[in-house]
Amino acid sequence: MNGHGQLLQAVAKTTQRVENRRGMTIEAEERPRLARILPFLTLTVFLDLVGYGIILPLLPSYIGELGGSPQVVGILFASFAAAQLVAMPVLGRTSDRHGRRRVIAISLAANAVAMILFSLAIRHHALWLLFASRILAGVTSGNIGACQAAIADISEGAERVRAMGKVGAGIGLGVMLGPWIGGRASTLGDAAPPLFAAAMAFVALVGVLVFLPETNTRALVTARPHLSLKALGSNPKIAIVMTLYFFMFLYMTTLQTALALLVAERFGWTKERVGDLFGLFGLVTLVMQFGVVGPISRRMTSPSVLSGAGVLAAIGLAAIALASSSTVLVGGLVVLAMAVGLSHPQLASLASQYAGPGQQGTVLGFAQSSGALSRTIGPILWGSLYHHLGPSAAFLGGTSAAVVVAVVASIARKAPRTVEP
Repeated sequence: MNGHGQLLQAVAKTTQRVENRRGMTIEAEERPRLARILPFLTLTVFLDLVGYGIILPLLPSYIGELGGSPQVVGILFASFAAAQLVAMPVLGRTSDRHGRRRVIAISLAANAVAMILFSLAIRHHALWLLFASRILAGVTSGNIGACQAAIADISEGAERVRAMGKVGAGIGLGVMLGPWIGGRASTLGDAAPPLFAAAMAFVALVGVLVFLPETNTRALVTARPHLSLKALGSNPKIAIVMTLYFFMFLYMTTLQTALALLVAERFGWTKERVGDLFGLFGLVTLVMQFGVVGPISRRMTSPSVLSGAGVLAAIGLAAIALASSSTVLVGGLVVLAMAVGLSHPQLASLASQYAGPGQQGTVLGFAQSSGALSRTIGPILWGSLYHHLGPSAAFLGGTSAAVVVAVVASIARKAPRTVEP
């Protein structure tokens, strides 16, 4: 019996060594794939966000031409964010169970259809069709989360943060170039910009179908356990990540809600100068994500970077709120852009790290859904503060949200590491 037990132990140890070697071989095979896949993932989100940027600045004028009021503009933005709020956890779970490639392809295809509906709404002066277009786009906007989960499948540590930063830079570049392309496309007719956006999504879709391999190989072998919002919320670090997403996107919504109003009222700036401000914001964010995130991630942990970025964001928002000169305001905007450029890749990396293997899509989906909730609430909250308390109130409220980010990020080091299946 003794000899039999020793034999079993020897067999178990041998099997474990073989499995460890096999795991190391698989990991060694997967590592180089990041270098091949990352440029394509970055290009995918870039093309998709160019399409988003093309129509984003034109939405208010389109709605006005269709007979909608400024209140309808707010409702349309809120409907898109509310659709994301509901759909993102489902899309994240789907990418865990059935693969990232499928979710990215479905999202891009649906976005192309949504943009075609958008152009039809303009052509036929149908406001309800415009709402249908934005809701469809929101319900199927899972490609960014799936691309981030794909990176998490084949990277870790500082390498993952750098990769997330490059994808974030692709997002920022797309949002920055999109409005410029949309403005030029609008000279061809009102329906041209959304058709250009549809073409961008279609090109990205073809690229995904032809070139993108599946990174979530676990989904092809085993079914992943169902992870509910309650289960996620009971894990301290996932709750922290969702809180960070909520308050970070909450303070960011001050820009889209109140910046143009503040500079017009305080300095008499035109739409062109407001466009320059947003262009500067995008440029600084891009530089941070391409050139600064990588070196910082090698020296500091993600919670430390997020805490410092929260402090920077608070300083930038407070400077904007209290600026009595354009120089101070632009300086505050630059500091805020630096904070956002640092935060996005670190937060996505932190969420995937705490999710553990096989749950990145689900956790990132719920986290981004938390961000969608703040994008639904934020414009209403900051617009109300601006209307009732004055131009500075919205940005001082955003300052408070940024302080919450700094405090919550500092707590992240003490919670358990991963979500248990």
